[in-house]
Amino acid sequence: MPTNKHALSATAFSLGAALILSSCGNSDAPAAQQASEKSSAFIASYADDAAVSQQALADAIAPFFENPEMSETRAVVIMHGGQVVAERYAPGYGPDSKLISWSMAKTVTATLMGLMIADGRLALDEPAPVSEWRQANDPRNKITIRHLLHMSSGLDHTEGVEPGNPNPIYEADTPRMLFLDGRENVARYAETRPMEAKAGEKFEYSSATSNILADIMTRSLTDSKDPAVRRDAMLEYAKGRLFEPLGMNSMTPEFDRSGTMLGGSMMHATARDWAKLGEFLRNNGSVRGAQLLPTSWTRFMRTSSPNDAAYGGHLWLNKKRPDGRNQVLFPDRAPSDVFALLGHLGQQVVVSPQQKLTIVRLGKTPDDKLDPVNDQIARVINLFPKK
Repeated sequence: MPTNKHALSATAFSLGAALILSSCGNSDAPAAQQASEKSSAFIASYADDAAVSQQALADAIAPFFENPEMSETRAVVIMHGGQVVAERYAPGYGPDSKLISWSMAKTVTATLMGLMIADGRLALDEPAPVSEWRQANDPRNKITIRHLLHMSSGLDHTEGVEPGNPNPIYEADTPRMLFLDGRENVARYAETRPMEAKAGEKFEYSSATSNILADIMTRSLTDSKDPAVRRDAMLEYAKGRLFEPLGMNSMTPEFDRSGTMLGGSMMHATARDWAKLGEFLRNNGSVRGAQLLPTSWTRFMRTSSPNDAAYGGHLWLNKKRPDGRNQVLFPDRAPSDVFALLGHLGQQVVVSPQQKLTIVRLGKTPDDKLDPVNDQIARVINLFPKK
């Protein structure tokens, strides 16, 4: 496949500042000078041999950064047919900037779980191996890994303050787990919660669920309770089986003090590396001709769960949600096989397999103000031809 040629541009926001960088190379300017230039200029790159013209790509990306309705966009990367065809970064950010995942981490966790199941370490439909749940009369012993991946464990987890609830945000499970009484051991906090429904009956989106999966994976790798051993075992597996084969060299997961990966919300990577994960899933678990993940697993991830058609195996799908739930993507404006990694404040990796397209948008937009961002992503999708 031919290498794309890029036209590079950088636009200064203050007098005397201009920055022209290769999207892959490094400037020879001194570090202090580069930092000064970065603070006053954005970096943009558009392929001149893409299916969409450079001008059309530039025009489609510009609103993410220039329309105040979209708040703060920090990075946009578009890959088409496996090649980066467009990218732009806000002042102060660039191709090497690691940006937080928030809930996009959940899809990383699910991908790692698929690798572990393929390796024979765990099983999708057997009771989840959590010691806290092993008593015969404990209803939690009916929870499977499939239930957890579908956000249908039945555990009493509350991601945030629900409409009409007068309680403050810090009383919700996720803030308590990550920042207050659960922060020392997020898995213990999540796993000791009682049931509020039978396993498999109710959809309840929660970061606590993903942290349970992270703990299960870690314990399949080591019996040690030493936080450093647990952390290193999980990190070594993730790097060796996923991050390094995909070339996601910037990917940096966070861990709690017990050594459990914060698999529901806290991983950091460059926009390009987030795009590589989207491409990996678009290619059904294959990279450079090597099938790392069984196609049956990516099919599972991209298939609607029983309790919410718009949610698969820790992956959002371009389907209509049940009545009373907020729509997350755009089922009337883009192909039905579109899927996405979505995170707090508008972190998005949106993939359209029909168009061989992966779009990354990272930034800081309030969750209740994301409609303009979603609308623009739908417009970008529709620029590209369907096969």
